[in-house]
Amino acid sequence: MTLQPFHLNARLEEELARLHAAGLTRRRRVLDSASAPRVRVEGRDLLAFASNDYLGLAAHPELVEALAAGAREYGAGAGASHLVNGHLRPHEALEARLAALTGFPAALTFSSGYLANLAVTPTLAAGREDAIFADRLNHASLIDAAQLSRARHHRYPHGDLVTLEKQLAASTAQTRVIVTDAVFSMDGDLAPLPELFTLAERFDAWLVVDDAHGFGVLGKNGAGSLAHCGLPAHPRIVLMGTLGKAAGVGGAFVAGSECVIDYLVNKARSYIFTTAQPPALASALLKSVELIEAGAERRAHLQDLIRQLRAGVAGLPWRLLASETAIQPLLVGENVAALALSRRLWEHGLWVAAIRPPTVPQGTARLRISLSAAHTKADVARLVDALHAAARQEN
Repeated sequence: MTLQPFHLNARLEEELARLHAAGLTRRRRVLDSASAPRVRVEGRDLLAFASNDYLGLAAHPELVEALAAGAREYGAGAGASHLVNGHLRPHEALEARLAALTGFPAALTFSSGYLANLAVTPTLAAGREDAIFADRLNHASLIDAAQLSRARHHRYPHGDLVTLEKQLAASTAQTRVIVTDAVFSMDGDLAPLPELFTLAERFDAWLVVDDAHGFGVLGKNGAGSLAHCGLPAHPRIVLMGTLGKAAGVGGAFVAGSECVIDYLVNKARSYIFTTAQPPALASALLKSVELIEAGAERRAHLQDLIRQLRAGVAGLPWRLLASETAIQPLLVGENVAALALSRRLWEHGLWVAAIRPPTVPQGTARLRISLSAAHTKADVARLVDALHAAARQEN
């Protein structure tokens, strides 16, 4: 038999070549240590500013022990979806703790934030007569969720309340859903949540808030961005939070009214048709929530580090975007320049990820400096010194 040329594979190779030429290819780096500020990566010991472990809990010994204890008692896997026989006691207890922390009547846990977002928006806005109104810089999972829905998808410029108001006023949709990140993952800024809630009230819309980067870090007891902004746990608000960032483990949750949560249990496809997360993770997360609630000192230290970094990089040829959160994006511009700066820091023993399109808009490639309460002031000073040294090399 004569083998025919595999043209489909050739197309993939051509596209990969184009990505490489544009400085847009990605690769994974293998860690040989736990997630922490100091890591061993591909044979090198590095100081990392690349993790979303904002409170430094990922390798916390109490979480490690809770995870091991949960596995000893409940095994390695859940065995089935929550609605078959995969909903174990740690899952139930975790949902109650998350609801209490965020102030909502009920919560639902998921295996990832992506699955949680795919559950919410397409379920609330399921018909062609419905409409979704989304910030243009929303996370990819929120964009994909809107595209999976049969509803009309309206995008408004980042934080542009005037345009959003016009879109809502012009809409004749039966159901309106406003969808936004709380803390934007690549810019680090906060959505105008009080103003969005006011618009949701005025136009009788749901307000879906993805608090992946605010939960555990912002608000009283780490309750998140809603608490930070003084917003109540209102029935029209649906809150999503991830549990693999500040919480240090993995998974996600959705919090809302009892009616909303019950509706998701019965209608959300990415909840119904997914095996529940391992119960040992839920056991570890119960300890994580306890540490988050008692983490005021960690959060205060993190804010000190943010102020130190912002003061230290003044005068550099690259500017930090306006952010008061643990995400501190250093805007470089072109893809090649961002990669080059990341490599220089790597050579100095520092790991700071370069972020390029399509994750961010063309011409806004950046270093995403991610701070953690596990960093020290000496760590941040070392990063600042390395950035100034890199700037001198450019001149």
